[in-house]
Amino acid sequence: MSGPTTLQVLRSLETGPRGLTEDEAAARLARHGPNVPPTRRGVSWPRRFVRGLRDPFTAVLFCLGLVSAGTAAWGTASVITVLVAVSCALRATGEHRADRAMTALRGLVPTTATVLRRPTPDERVIPDERAIPDERAIPAPRELPAEELVPGDIIRLAAGDVIPADARVLTATALFVNEAPLTGESSPTGKDPWTPSGAVGGPAEPRPAPHLCFQGSSVTAGSGTAVVTATGRHTRFATTYTAPEAVFGGGRGRRRRRGWAQGRGQGLRPRAFDRSVHGISWILVRFMLLTPPLVLVADAALRGRGLDTLPFAVAVAVGLTPEMLPVVVTACLARGAARLARSHGVIVRRLPALHDLGAMDVLCVDKTGTLTQDRPVVDRSLDTAGRDAPEALHWAAVNAWWTLQLADPPAPDALDEAILTAPESPDGPAPSPYYDHYDDYDGIAALPFDPVRRLATAVVARPGAPLGVHTLVVKGAVENVLELCALPDEERARLQALASHHAAEGLRVLAVATADRPARSRRDAPRPAWSPADVRGLDFTGFVTFRDAPDPAADPALRALADRGVTVKILTGDHPGTAARVCRDLGMGPPLAPDAIRTAADIDALPPTDTAALAELAHRTTVFAGCTPEHKARVVAALRAHGHTTGFLGDGVNDLPALHAADVGLAPHDAVPVAREAADVVLPQHTTTTPSAAGNASDVSSDDSSGAPFGGLATIDHAVAAGRSSGTNIATYLRVTLSSNLGNVIAMLTAGLLLPFLPMLPAQVLIQNLCFDAAQLAFAHERPDPTALRRPVTLRPRAFLRLITGFGVLNAVADLATFAVLALAAPGPTGTEDESLFHAGWFTENLLTQALAMLLLRGTAYATTAPHGTATPVARAAMVLAAAGILLPLSPLGPPLGMTPLPPLYYALLTLVLTLYAATLTTVVQLRNKASVARGSGGSGRGGPR
Repeated sequence: MSGPTTLQVLRSLETGPRGLTEDEAAARLARHGPNVPPTRRGVSWPRRFVRGLRDPFTAVLFCLGLVSAGTAAWGTASVITVLVAVSCALRATGEHRADRAMTALRGLVPTTATVLRRPTPDERVIPDERAIPDERAIPAPRELPAEELVPGDIIRLAAGDVIPADARVLTATALFVNEAPLTGESSPTGKDPWTPSGAVGGPAEPRPAPHLCFQGSSVTAGSGTAVVTATGRHTRFATTYTAPEAVFGGGRGRRRRRGWAQGRGQGLRPRAFDRSVHGISWILVRFMLLTPPLVLVADAALRGRGLDTLPFAVAVAVGLTPEMLPVVVTACLARGAARLARSHGVIVRRLPALHDLGAMDVLCVDKTGTLTQDRPVVDRSLDTAGRDAPEALHWAAVNAWWTLQLADPPAPDALDEAILTAPESPDGPAPSPYYDHYDDYDGIAALPFDPVRRLATAVVARPGAPLGVHTLVVKGAVENVLELCALPDEERARLQALASHHAAEGLRVLAVATADRPARSRRDAPRPAWSPADVRGLDFTGFVTFRDAPDPAADPALRALADRGVTVKILTGDHPGTAARVCRDLGMGPPLAPDAIRTAADIDALPPTDTAALAELAHRTTVFAGCTPEHKARVVAALRAHGHTTGFLGDGVNDLPALHAADVGLAPHDAVPVAREAADVVLPQHTTTTPSAAGNASDVSSDDSSGAPFGGLATIDHAVAAGRSSGTNIATYLRVTLSSNLGNVIAMLTAGLLLPFLPMLPAQVLIQNLCFDAAQLAFAHERPDPTALRRPVTLRPRAFLRLITGFGVLNAVADLATFAVLALAAPGPTGTEDESLFHAGWFTENLLTQALAMLLLRGTAYATTAPHGTATPVARAAMVLAAAGILLPLSPLGPPLGMTPLPPLYYALLTLVLTLYAATLTTVVQLRNKASVARGSGGSGRGGPR
């Protein structure tokens, strides 16, 4: 094997098997720094507040405030400034609270390591057999915080330990390490000291060399010692997610890394929420840039008023953009995130991610640790003919029990635990562990699992055996056990083919064999020595097959996601058969077609720039197996590039590129810390009971406790429902307010051309908008009907433009009809002689039509009454808005605002106009809903009313 030997590594690190002294460790800690991976620095609240100005909605409003200040409209500028500050404060507070929750989560999982340290230095770095060290230099194992490790430290490893740093194995006893967080492989990897015949694991290979252990992995079985070779930012764990070209290469990769370090920036392509708000913001900007010049030119040409109408032109532009827009959007997201955190323990680290959850139509998941419990369970016990028979499992349990009892030290692994907790009968209702019967056996000796020979042996005296006869019980890899059995070549090939058949179906297969041997004398030792040379000429017993244990919450969660129109795709580093088996165990629809399972080779066959071909392949594929982190990221990016709002759920370092590439990244509570840091949404810890939220998923604040699975996958449905609830409220708010405002602008421009005076004073425009927008805050408190949450909710700018144009024209017609009403009800030949009366009449009609729009443009996405029969928040706000429109001109505030009381005839005629307006609006909404259902668009998912 190429590369340095263990002795050379120890010399290069200036250490030895007895470890470092305290002084040496302190000096190295000062030189190399603490053993912590580079993490994103916390963002202060003031900085988050300033970043809020980059939100497109907030930026548009802020620019309007500057324009208002430039035209000396100080009242409008002051109000806009306050609203911008409120919006930025709400967003900064919500995200700062999520960061504090993440900090508390990191503090719940302290990591320690067992380290050999010497109190005083020894004269030799590499010990010599002829040198006798000072007794005070004898190394003592100490439990230290992982961040105090330095290169050259000697650490002890045991089952259950997390590898605290990159290390090279010095000694190993049946040492197995779970590297799923790094590679995605669910099977533990055997680790041994360096040998010249070992395999090489270069830095580009996803599977490390067998003599190397990497930070982030964990010991599943056995024990050993290792020398620390790298800590902190120099570990493989750290470089996996900081490498600039780890995903997309070149400058783009650097930009993505920089964006994540600053709080997950835009990356390759804007997120779903960013795309939506940018599109809608540009629509508003175009309208606002077009409106003032039109007003100025028209008034100058027809009325000769020139720049005198500039304040009015600015007021019209302000009237198109609702002042409460960023406040309402942020409030909807913040309330949804707060309900999720309070009721379900879900941490939303980026508020717009809640909208992206509601818009998500594809969820890609990593299998290991998300759909499965990352532990095997016994599937079947088979005889030599492949029929179900308990003998193989029985003898495998005897082997596992006595191997653990007689080993020094005991080295349990996941397969042994699965065997010892398996039921005696596959149809048994509950586990009946075999160790109930182990007292009937007498353990004689054990040969623990050997990674080279790939088998374990127990020697026992079985009940009823002839006197002086011991039984060898062997279990291990199929090919290794079959080589030691006395079988004809044809039978051995048949059994190997039978095992391969089950392995192809996604099962792990162990072979079991036994043999009777003459008992050995105990005169020389209490337990006679047995060696691997004694294990031969065995009688083959059968096979024990294992499958990955599915997460009990996975099946209902996947069904709930399917009911909500979310397609689930599995991206895993495991074998295709293993992934397909998990799909069958979870009941993911009918049996998968052959072309529904693809491998990394199919992805590599497509050019990296051909995202269309990869997206088409992903549409037809349910499982991508054998994936590296780069493959996962490519699939996610291709789906996003072709119109899908894509989420990714992962828990390991190997999932980081895909978490960055997705519209919304999700990580479970027990994910590696860096995955939680990279995720937008962190799911709570999985439990078997629901503390406060197992009710209707659409009611994210439910306190019902039903004992259903809670946490992990079980909360994704609640998170999606909360996202769609917030998204529906935002879409409805935008639909109502932009339609009403556009109608008012059209009516204002028309009236400005027909009237000898300004149709509405700037102060009246501002008061009207404030009343309407304040009422719109009720949408942040509204709860959509559960039927409105069944499909993804996406804000589509083009659909919104068509929608607000249609309803805006209808609203403008109602406004213009008010002119006729005023002509009939007001004194004078044309009804427009009294300027203050005209202003009062139009002010009242505007607020009443806007109140009707709030109720009617909601459509069927909302119930008409609250659960207890009371009016909904929006209904109450609409009634208050209507009352303000009627009472304000009659109040003492009317004259200062340029309005006078209206005659009774006006109210009678206005009632007729509003009745026709409501009937027409209801008919148009119903026709559009029917057309949406016929197209299968789901209404609100395309930005339209329901």
